[in-house]
Amino acid sequence: MRKLFILIVLLASLYPKAFGQIGGEYTYQFLNLTNSARMAALGGNQIALNDSTDLNVSYNNPSLLRPDMKNMLAMNYVDYFVGVNYGYAAYSFGTPLPGNFAVGMHYINYGNFIAANEYGEKTGTFTAAEYALNLIWSNQYKRLAYGINLKPILSSLETYQAFGFAADLGISLFSKNKLTVTSLVARNIGSQISTYYDGAERESIPFDLQFGISQKLQHAPIRFAATMQHLQKWDLAKPEEDKTGSTVVYVEDKFTKKFMRHLVLGVELLPSPNFTLRAGYNYQIRQELGLEERMSTVGFTWGFGFRISRFHINYGSTRFHLTGSSNIISIALNLGNDFKRNDRPAEETVE
Repeated sequence: MRKLFILIVLLASLYPKAFGQIGGEYTYQFLNLTNSARMAALGGNQIALNDSTDLNVSYNNPSLLRPDMKNMLAMNYVDYFVGVNYGYAAYSFGTPLPGNFAVGMHYINYGNFIAANEYGEKTGTFTAAEYALNLIWSNQYKRLAYGINLKPILSSLETYQAFGFAADLGISLFSKNKLTVTSLVARNIGSQISTYYDGAERESIPFDLQFGISQKLQHAPIRFAATMQHLQKWDLAKPEEDKTGSTVVYVEDKFTKKFMRHLVLGVELLPSPNFTLRAGYNYQIRQELGLEERMSTVGFTWGFGFRISRFHINYGSTRFHLTGSSNIISIALNLGNDFKRNDRPAEETVE
């Protein structure tokens, strides 16, 4: 798997605009939205969770698609802000081919808009939406798993359409005691294929290189998780203005702040096989969306999950600003055997 690791690094280095700003300069930004309630509760993104009962983890890291996920169906819905909603649905299935397979659909609906001409006269309404098909495959060699997620993309804004293609590459290493997982993921490697109108330049896709680790305590029902995002760019914030009289000085973040902007933290409390409590912290969200006068709980996340027979239901909440939160509900259905304990599948499928 050394070759796959080298391929990920090579693609990251060759990607033309991998070192640009992380926001406002890319198309298909919906690819970075948090899809599952579990991820939302754990800070927004974790790529090193080895849990064969949760098909949604394979969206964040395709190498986490496990053999025990066969015949699982996952559905996620997010009632976002100002009439915008999005979701993700996936199904894992078996084939005679080597490896594990899953297919999913990720969409965002921006709602209805009022159409008007250049004179301000209303001419009707129009809609806007974007879609990404997810074709996920993974395989495993001893304690090392690897996978890929191929994503054809369609963006439809009024009468304008654009097509694109992206891929996620992931590798995960499991410890001998199955309690520690280390992962590396290169997300959204690709390009816009066709533009919204003739003669337009192709826009970049939001590439993201990530590293993550999780640790489940051996003698306590707790799992810690951490993910470093946007490793292709160290500075995620522009220098801030500091005015002293008529003098303007631009101050950059110190090393600790720069490091924390990349870090997403999460913790899971597993008091029983059928109930889980979760919490997380995203420093980047807190710095970008919080108000200095009153930061409150911006950037903090929480949620829970429980199982009833073949159903697994999760809820996650992210505080983006003082006036509102984003709430996500995820429902998973095991169409094969009943769900097992979170830590059992890892022990059974990782040699």
